[in-house]
Amino acid sequence: MSTKKEHLLDLLSQDIINRDEFENACFQGIPDGCGIRSTCWKVLLNYLPYEKTDWDDVLHKQRNAYTQFIKTMIVDPNNAGDGHDHPLSSSPTSIWTGFFKENEVLSQIDKDVRRLCPDLSFFQQPTKFPATFCSQSLRTRVEQANLQSMSVTSSKSGRSELKKPKKKYNDDDAYQILPEGQEAHWEVCERILFIFARLNPGISYVQGMNEILGPIYYTFVTDNRDNEEFAEADAFFCFTGLMSEIKDNFIKILDFSQCGISHNMDQLMCLLRQCDPQLYEALDKRSIKPQFFSFRWITLLLSQDFLYPEIQRLWDSFFADQTRFQFLLHFCCAMLVAQRTRLINGDFIDNMKVLQRYPIETDIYQLLQLACQIRDSKLVLHPVPCQETTSSGLFNGLFRSRNK
Repeated sequence: MSTKKEHLLDLLSQDIINRDEFENACFQGIPDGCGIRSTCWKVLLNYLPYEKTDWDDVLHKQRNAYTQFIKTMIVDPNNAGDGHDHPLSSSPTSIWTGFFKENEVLSQIDKDVRRLCPDLSFFQQPTKFPATFCSQSLRTRVEQANLQSMSVTSSKSGRSELKKPKKKYNDDDAYQILPEGQEAHWEVCERILFIFARLNPGISYVQGMNEILGPIYYTFVTDNRDNEEFAEADAFFCFTGLMSEIKDNFIKILDFSQCGISHNMDQLMCLLRQCDPQLYEALDKRSIKPQFFSFRWITLLLSQDFLYPEIQRLWDSFFADQTRFQFLLHFCCAMLVAQRTRLINGDFIDNMKVLQRYPIETDIYQLLQLACQIRDSKLVLHPVPCQETTSSGLFNGLFRSRNK
């Protein structure tokens, strides 16, 4: 019997990949260290088609398109315009008007990517392929915007001093700045998210999107060094494709719709009630609402609740799920059932500690096995609406680093 690696390589070698076989193979876990996870994810996230003969054309076209996005969407207004435009212009067509508005979004992105997975040094390290053709560093742009927002005050001695505005991000969270001409990986992620926000003004950028991008970009850089030069462009399109499927979780006005985050949380609790009524009743009795823990689990695909190697294995199954992200709910239910003894015996505070900081020693392979058992039981989902469900916790500080 061939190994997982050999089986996947054989599937990937075909001119037309057998979709069902490929998804089933990826669902079982893509082998580490053989440089094929990034390729598999590109296919599963619909960046690469199942017709392998089209790959070269798709990659060439999309990578060139991303380069053009950078050149046209990251513009220094000092070097653009007709010479009559200026920062104080009130014209709606002024380049500066859009520039200042974009800085508000960029400031939030900058704040989030600087603290992306602080326990992993990768994002602080320099990329081998900085975008030297980019007309402006976004990091520099944010720093200049912060400097321009300072005000001049006088000290008791009469000396003029610059007073910082209210802190936009924690300076202690900022990574060490690299020498001129170099870019850290977090800066690459900043650029990807900024371009995404500009191309998608309807959703723009919402806190937490950085946690979705992080594992994708990390995987594309580290999985196959031969393609590291194109990791940024490939990550952008895969992130965009993934967001097209899960964006409803990030849109506040859809929270209570059939496609919003509240509906997904309802489905999770319906699963739990059917497979473990005793645990469901225990949580309900202690007023443990699903939005207290499952909001982050579902919205961020558990990216803040497990370490990156574990996330990669989980996302193999989530991306290969033929019912797309229903297995995520099965896995979340398995997480609850796996901790049933603690949850049934614990009080409100004890339970919240377990659910908001899921035990790091948990074996995800046992959880995956349990999740498959829950899935195969074919429980019928008839969600009962969650009571007192809050609106998007994206704005309520519900996101955290796993080991903080």
